Amino acid sequence: MITQTIVNSYKRGLLEGAFNFSNTTTQVFKVALYTSSATLNANTTVYSATNETTGTGYTAGGQVLTISTYPTLSQSVAFISFSTITWSVTSITARGALIYKFDGVTNPAIAVLDFGEDKTTSGGNFVINFPLADAQNAIVRSA
Repeated sequence: MITQTIVNSYKRGLLEGAFNFSNTTTQVFKVALYTSSATLNANTTVYSATNETTGTGYTAGGQVLTISTYPTLSQSVAFISFSTITWSVTSITARGALIYKFDGVTNPAIAVLDFGEDKTTSGGNFVINFPLADAQNAIVRSA
């Protein structure tokens, strides 16, 4: 089961200084796609290839995210936003995704995305359009 959430280990990692969204030179953030067989929720701590989507045009580990709105504070909410991400694929199905910090060692989780149902593409693009970058809609935010 996939449950959309900011994961608990990310919240702790913020207080420990593990994440710095302003320094994408030394910190890389990625998004990986998962099938409906995956278990992703608030207790997810790291990226795992278990039940990750497979298919021609999709590489395990997902793609690097581009931050479109760097850490911003509005209405007492801190948030960031990402640019649209596209996979050019032959055919894949995904039920959700995991945003994580790619460090090549622990790859700590940040957020789980639940698409609400299986999303399939055949001979085209698989696209994630991130919500507007504001205090109410950004995926990664802290109130």
